[in-house]
Order: sequence, then C-alpha cells, then structure tokens
Amino acid sequence: MKRNNRAGMMIAAVILVVYLIIGGCGKQKTGGPPPMPEVAIVTIQSKQVVITTELAGRTSANLVAEVRPQVGGIIQKRLFTEGADVKAGQALFQIDPALYQAALDNAKAALSRSEANLSAIRLKAERLRELLVDKAVSQQDYDDASAALKQTQADIQYGKATLETARINLKYTTIIAPISGRIGRSNVTEGALVTAQQPTVLATIQRLDPMYVDVPQSTAEVLRLRRGLKEGRLDQNGANQKKVKLIMEDGAAYPLEGTLQFRDVTVDPTTGSVVLRVVFPNPNGILLPGMFVRAVVQEGVNKQAILIPQQAVSRDPRGNPFTLIVDDKSNVQQRMLTLDRAIGDQWLVSSGLAPGERVIIEGMQKVKPGAPVKAVPFETSGGKNSGERKDTLPPPAKSN
Repeated sequence: MKRNNRAGMMIAAVILVVYLIIGGCGKQKTGGPPPMPEVAIVTIQSKQVVITTELAGRTSANLVAEVRPQVGGIIQKRLFTEGADVKAGQALFQIDPALYQAALDNAKAALSRSEANLSAIRLKAERLRELLVDKAVSQQDYDDASAALKQTQADIQYGKATLETARINLKYTTIIAPISGRIGRSNVTEGALVTAQQPTVLATIQRLDPMYVDVPQSTAEVLRLRRGLKEGRLDQNGANQKKVKLIMEDGAAYPLEGTLQFRDVTVDPTTGSVVLRVVFPNPNGILLPGMFVRAVVQEGVNKQAILIPQQAVSRDPRGNPFTLIVDDKSNVQQRMLTLDRAIGDQWLVSSGLAPGERVIIEGMQKVKPGAPVKAVPFETSGGKNSGERKDTLPPPAKSN
C-alpha cells in the first residue's frame, strides 16, 4: 500500500511540473501587443486633365453622286473602270446617238427654212406698207403681210429653241461624271436599254477625301457638358476643342486628326440623341463609307481634376463607391465617392476627396474604419508613387 501511495504521489508531481512548464511557455507566446497592419497609400493631388468622350459612329463620303441617264436609249459603251478614280466631266457611258443626231439635223433644216423665208416676207411687208400710204393696196393686204412676217420671226425663234434642245439631248447621250471621286460597280452593261430619269442608278461616285464621320451623342450627355461648362468644372480648350481622334474597327488609332464641324440641332426622337459631324482627311483612302469607328471627342479641360487608381475604389452592398484613407492620426477612415468616369486605369472623382489626403491602395482587406495602421508609399514598377501617375494620364492641354 505504501509503495502504491508513493508511486501515485510521484506521478502527480510529474504532471504538475509538466503543466507548469506548458503554462509558462504559453504565456511567453501570447504576451505583448499585436503588430500594427501595414497599408500602401498614395497622396492625392489635383492636376489638369483633358476630358474626352468616346462615341461610336460610321463614316460617310464627303460627296455622293448617283449617275442616271437624262435621255433614253441603248448603252453602246462603258468608258470607265469599276472601282477607279474619275474626274468631273469624264465620260462614263455612251448611249446610241443616232436618233438624237437625226433630231438635231431636222431642227437645223427647219430653222434654215424659216430663215430663208424671212427675207422675202420682210420685203413684201415693207412694199405693202409704202403702197398703203398711197392707198394702192387695201389695209387687209398689208395686215396679212405683217402677220406673216411676225409668224416667220416666231418660227425662227422656235426653230432656234428646238435646235438647242436637240443639241442638248445629243450631248446627253455621253453620260459624264458630275463630280470627281471613286466610282463603284456599274449596274448596267453594254446593250442595256435605259430611260431618262430612271430610278435605277447606272453607277455611284463618292468623294472619299475628306471623309465624314457621323456620331450620335445623347441629349443627357450634351446637357451634362453644358452644365459642367456653366459651373466652371470644365473650360473650353480653345482650338483643340474641335480636334477629334479616331479609333478604327480593329482598335488601331487612325493616324490623322479630324475636326468637329457641327452638332445637329434636331434630336432624333427614337434614340434621344443628336448627331455630331466630324471631318477627317483621308489622303490614303484608309477610310471607306459605312465603316464602324469610334470618335474621341474633347469636352474640355478640368484644371483641378482628382484621380485615384481604380483598385482603391470598392463598393458597398448598394453599389455606392467608397475608398479608405489614412487620416493625420494614422487611423483608417471611409469616404463615400461620386465618380465621373474612368480615365485609363483611374477614376475621375467628382466629390468625396480633397488634395493632400492619403488613399489606401493596398491592404484594404486587412483594415477597417477607425483602426490604426502603418502607412507606407505605394510602389509601382517605376518606383514610389505620390499620386501623380504620369503613365496613365492624358497630357495637359496646350493653350494657343
């Protein structure tokens, strides 16, 4: 019994020592305050930014002429190459001129006959007038001779008009290009019968340099732009205000700048938009009618713009944007934002931030409002970032 008691006491003592050792080690591990979380921040600075809007539209030719015949007949020849450039006045089609040449010859003969009779009739009228004074002829004879003279003179005027009409119709048998430009495919072949003013066009000529780009802009955008200019948030950018850049269907930038020509004054009731017409030079024929493009139109210059990286903006359950900042006491604060638009990889902030505030870029997931943090500058591939991200901002506008 004594041996059993001694063994039990020894086991209890060993357990107590192990418990004390484990307890002491645990106190050493959990002792001291937890480390302060570290976040990367950028300091907000206002800067001058050119505000642009990207609008989708389509190209159209500067001039379009639909070639139609002005007289009827059989097409004898096609005098152009489809898809080639033609000059104004260049012959395109030849209609059989035989009937119109005959009409011209007939008009010439009729005019010559009237002119030949004119001399004799005039002399007769003059003689009868002299005899009438001596009462050698009756008044009726003189009146008949005078009327015949006037009728012959009228026949000559009618013959001249008929001759000119025949000459014009004969000229119209050669169909010429009304404008210079690029001609498309021919809708008729040699031997086809055409009629004057027919609805079917023979061919279409389009002038491709310069080119028009028509883009619709919603009336809401127009009103917002006017409100921004009135409130002073945007300034007109001088001559650069009308400069427009173009992005092609494949995403490539068109090398030449265009000029905003006008905004239409009529709103399309089906779309609630107005049309902006932009003129682009097209010396190399890159732009073709009907192409889908995107025009980058300048709205103005915001001289006190506030931009923050998009990764610094989150949204609450209702979808409202917010960001986290570090205040002067190194505590986290939440700021609700009003965003205008995206510019590159940044948001243009309308309200909610002021210059000089420090916005958290990295580490937002491990902090919450009111918590103390250790703020360090946010670093990019180019080094530390103090809020001026020159690689993503448009260049400032140049004053003329």
